[in-house]
Amino acid sequence: MKVVWTESARQDRIEILDYIAADNRTAAARMNRIFREAAASLAEHPKIGKEGELPGTREIFPHPSYRLVYEVDKTTVWVLMLIHTARQWPPVRE
Repeated sequence: MKVVWTESARQDRIEILDYIAADNRTAAARMNRIFREAAASLAEHPKIGKEGELPGTREIFPHPSYRLVYEVDKTTVWVLMLIHTARQWPPVRE
């Protein structure tokens, strides 16, 4: 299967890595590798994650502090978002 990061997931990743890099560029590079390898593993094992909090999604935790939310169709794994585990998920709607 092909793994595709949506634009919003790419933006999540950039923001996380920029935040980490502000204090430690080496840690940011390491985290980027963790995110990349986790997403790449979904190409071979798309159902490895648990059922997601939102219907039709699945989730993996590439690092204890981060949740990667994705969905699977016949040929593609769509990475939808990358979110810190301390943040409310799913978001509360008012």
